Amino acid sequence: MQEKILILDFGSTDTQLLGRRIRELDVYCEIVAYNKFPKDDETIKGVILSGSPLSVSDPQAFTTDSSNFYGKYPVLAIEYGAHLLAQEKGAILQPSSHRGLATLAIQNKQSLLFKDLKDSFKATLSGVDQIKEIPSEFKVLASYEGFPVAYENLEDKVWGISFNPVAPEFEEGNAILKHFLVDICGCKQTWSPESFIEHTIAELKEQLQNDKVVLALSGGVDSSVTAVLLNKAIGRNLICVFVNHGLLRKNEFSDVLRDYEQLNLNVIGVDAREKFYTDLAGIIDPEEKRKIIGRDFIEVFDEEAHKIENVKWLAQGTIYPDVIESLSVTG
Repeated sequence: MQEKILILDFGSTDTQLLGRRIRELDVYCEIVAYNKFPKDDETIKGVILSGSPLSVSDPQAFTTDSSNFYGKYPVLAIEYGAHLLAQEKGAILQPSSHRGLATLAIQNKQSLLFKDLKDSFKATLSGVDQIKEIPSEFKVLASYEGFPVAYENLEDKVWGISFNPVAPEFEEGNAILKHFLVDICGCKQTWSPESFIEHTIAELKEQLQNDKVVLALSGGVDSSVTAVLLNKAIGRNLICVFVNHGLLRKNEFSDVLRDYEQLNLNVIGVDAREKFYTDLAGIIDPEEKRKIIGRDFIEVFDEEAHKIENVKWLAQGTIYPDVIESLSVTG
């Protein structure tokens, strides 16, 4: 079973970078919207709450049901996330008096989160709010000009920081993340792209069994990687459709089709150039062209897919950030 860290995204521009830093530490992570905490997921080792451009006191401020994770998993709350959890437990917040690079003083070097760090360090305070007073069950770990900028609640395994751990100028950021992932959550740091491939193929085999899957190939990296992974899992039960819309480079359709065949993919090549040329004739507006190309592609793919019997699944290849960016953080 693959262990993972779950990031609850409150709209920070650095959430994807945070996920990358975690994977670079050989720990698998997934990013979900702040209000989409998965139920009954035994693979979660810890939870991270991201920052946000909003203030916790904003009428449109994002909130989350902390009962899903508070006291159940180790939690690292960052900036907005730290302020949100602290306020929920009775902290007093106020508008931030400083935003930018600041020298923070560590007050508790015994904390696992700040293990082996110096007595002070420079970090970026970018939150809209700042903590004035923390709840009685919290302990201050670091401060700036007398205000708490890091806290912990050991009983419930909660840590909060008011600074950005992945800011490029913050040299100690990776060390703090590693302390949370390894020393606090107990992650084994066994994740790698190779282990991800192995795990994904095994999951696909278990989920799909002997079902047929149809996939639209574009010739690009995303759909091609999806095709290769599915092919390793279910072989000839994967049927790929590669449409020649006439807008490819010279000889690209035949070259790519040949490459797919060398990868032992089960590919149907469809020459639909005339349909696209006819529908695009005389069209000047780029946005209208884009809509026509998209519409025609779906129509051609749908027609070919319906010729295949007993298909139960439609596969789509996309890069991971699109999984998040295609869904607004507001749901």
